[in-house]
Amino acid sequence: MPFAATGDIDLYYEVHGPPPGAAPAIVFAHGMGGNHLSWWQQVPNFRDRFTCITFDHRGFGQSIEKPGGSSGAAFVDDLRALLDHLGLARVHLVAQSMGGWTCLGFTIRHPERVDRLVLCDTPGGLLTPEIGAAWSSKETNAVTLPEGVHPAAGARMYREQPALHFLYQQISELNPARTLAEMGEIIRAAGTVTPGTVAALAHPVLFVIGEEDIVIPPRALELAAGHFTNARIESVPQAGHSVYFERPQRFNEIVDNFLSARGQR
Repeated sequence: MPFAATGDIDLYYEVHGPPPGAAPAIVFAHGMGGNHLSWWQQVPNFRDRFTCITFDHRGFGQSIEKPGGSSGAAFVDDLRALLDHLGLARVHLVAQSMGGWTCLGFTIRHPERVDRLVLCDTPGGLLTPEIGAAWSSKETNAVTLPEGVHPAAGARMYREQPALHFLYQQISELNPARTLAEMGEIIRAAGTVTPGTVAALAHPVLFVIGEEDIVIPPRALELAAGHFTNARIESVPQAGHSVYFERPQRFNEIVDNFLSARGQR
């Protein structure tokens, strides 16, 4: 099994499609409820034209972190170490939820190594008073899920695609069990970015929003997108916080168009 040494841990990763350097590369960065397996519906769609790289963030899947480790504070450095290990100078980044902190942070710190950035159901750590207010809106906090429903999968997936929801839960349970407080600590450690910082980025950025997202409400992401110089939004109806998992055909089509420049504003 392939691991990349990042200093204090070994980061698990997989490469699918052409070997690094033989085709444009996409790095897929999973969210809190996932790991490298989460992208099973994306890799087969892209691997004939792109080098597809999936990995486990530290503390997730097979990237084991010791107690007291750097947690989210090291996400950006881990991604840099992985790209160095693979000899990749420039990549596309596709991030979902927590992965947005990794990928937006990496784009800010290493802009020359990023071509295009996809932020799915995530503000990537961008925080303003308005975004914070939208995130903590009364409507979002009032949502009560039926027992057994994973918040990042959503009630619609549970109801309409029970087998897919079950798979989401099974993939999620390969990660260490965490309380809500522990999840919050990981995100806080990953840090925040400012509007001025993202406005300075020239990269094409795509926000993919699930219209029924109850984890990070669509309004918060719409506000976040407005701070980027070259960003566009694609909203997907009848989808919750994990558009890539729940509506993979539509997600793949949107991302494919964007990466091929047909989606450039």
